Amino acid sequence: MTDTAVVWFRTDLRTHDNEALVRAVDEYDTVLPVYCFDPREFDETMFDLPKTGPYRARFLVDSVRDLRRSLRQAGGDLLVRQGKTENVVPQLAAEHGADIVHYHTTPATEERAIENGVTDGLDEHGIDSRDFWGKTLYHVEDLPTRVERIDDTFTPWRQTVEDGATVRDPLDAPTSIVLPESAGDEPGTIPTPGDLGIEEREPDDRAAIEFVGGESAGLRRLTEYVWEGDHLREYKETRNGLLGADYSSKFSAWLAVGCLSPRLIHEHVERYERERVANDSTYWLVFELLWRDFMTFQFEKHGADFFTSTGIRDVTKEWRHDETAFERWAAGDTGVPFVDANMRELNETGFMSNRGRQNVASFLADALGIDWRKGAAYFESRLVDYDVCSNWGNWAYQAGVGNDSRDGYFDVLGQGERYDSNAAYIRHWLPELDALPADACHEPWKLSSVQQEMYGVQLGEDYPEPMISVEAVYDRLDG
Repeated sequence: MTDTAVVWFRTDLRTHDNEALVRAVDEYDTVLPVYCFDPREFDETMFDLPKTGPYRARFLVDSVRDLRRSLRQAGGDLLVRQGKTENVVPQLAAEHGADIVHYHTTPATEERAIENGVTDGLDEHGIDSRDFWGKTLYHVEDLPTRVERIDDTFTPWRQTVEDGATVRDPLDAPTSIVLPESAGDEPGTIPTPGDLGIEEREPDDRAAIEFVGGESAGLRRLTEYVWEGDHLREYKETRNGLLGADYSSKFSAWLAVGCLSPRLIHEHVERYERERVANDSTYWLVFELLWRDFMTFQFEKHGADFFTSTGIRDVTKEWRHDETAFERWAAGDTGVPFVDANMRELNETGFMSNRGRQNVASFLADALGIDWRKGAAYFESRLVDYDVCSNWGNWAYQAGVGNDSRDGYFDVLGQGERYDSNAAYIRHWLPELDALPADACHEPWKLSSVQQEMYGVQLGEDYPEPMISVEAVYDRLDG
């Protein structure tokens, strides 16, 4: 009798370092890979914002298409279906006489609820299931401290892990996959974003990088950034940049849907350090993977508390609910150029630098006092590299209800002048300010009416007046 394993793909859209797939191929006669486009992923958030926007939808579709190509090259295929996952996966497993379903677990509330629904459905059919941990650099079973007891502050947690744990070697992609005969000739059509109810949009040609979904594109980016461009040796110095493809690695989108394994990135960093140079910059990329790990393990520890207004520290704040103010922030029409430039980049490309994310989050939560969760939900919709743990964890952190008790804020004026001193980034995304000198680009509200006429920029017409008295707000926050 032939033993069959279904591999249910989720945010692990790769063949390399995919334990759920590798163990299935090693331990079962035939393997049936499956992906489900669940309509709830393309519905709305609790704030009536779209869960998945056009750039992430296109990246996801590209990634699924690339995964199918890779599986076919190994003799397999990818069955693609649309519907509620907890209905689709058990039904497919039963139809094909599967003995077990392999999948990678995801530590977030909605994702865990779907996992539970799938395993309950499999139980009804008498089909086993086996979950694997594959998202993080360090495996959850290798942590020196059990997840429920890990430190809620990053630095002591990082030091403990670096001193007491080892990164596992990445697994090679299977070279041969045998499909069950029942797989037949109906692998299913991969939908377009339009098929999923999402308006298709091409990114603005001013985008820093073209994000093409898929394991193949992720591996190319890894090679180009680390080896061909040799950018790793100066990463720490360039990572706070704002313009261009290579000031940062841009691995985040491929990590978010699992096209790249963090352990493979780590392996490349270690080889780079052996063959070229080891310095603060090479370590800093691993440091950022550790921050990603930290947020993931924090979600495993705290769960749904990350989605409450008071956060994991139960901090009560009086959040405002001003829809007009929120919409101006979201549209990049606050009248504060450094904020607006970042928001317009997000809206037109699906990407924003880490420096930009911290500043616009602080502006919404600290300067405007608007419920941080609405900003997190907006990012969920817009970001091509949306990751539930990193996004919601970082927003909670910035809002002072997450993994930081200091409750600090970012002065967006000082930050803009520091990281965009010549206003090149502002001019890139706000061409209406192109004629202004750098200092005026950062604070156009200081222009006299004569100066506005001289530079051809009329505040309130060509560019909005600031929605708040910026200096007064930061004076209050300082006090």
